[in-house]
Amino acid sequence: MTADLGSVFRMGRTLIAMLIGKEDQLLNELRKIEHVKEASMTYGVYDIVAKIEADTTDKLKEVLTSKVRKISGVKSTLTMLVVEGN
Repeated sequence: MTADLGSVFRMGRTLIAMLIGKEDQLLNELRKIEHVKEASMTYGVYDIVAKIEADTTDKLKEVLTSKVRKISGVKSTLTMLVVEGN
C-alpha cells in the first residue's frame, strides 16, 4: 500500500459494549455526534455497531477517544478501520 495512511483510514466500524439499561440513551448520544453516520443495536458480545467517518485518520481517532468512549454507559469499544479504495 503506497497511499498516505492518514487519507486511507477515514472510516471505521466500531463495536460498543455498554452497561445494561443504557440502550436508548447511548444510541441517542451516538447519533448526535457529527461523524457517526449510523448506529444500530446488535445482539452478542457487543451491543451497538456504529459507522464513523472523518476527513483524516487523526480526526477519526479523536472522535473515538474524545466523544464515543466518553459517553456514559460505554464499557468498551473495538474499532475496525475500513480500507478505502480496495
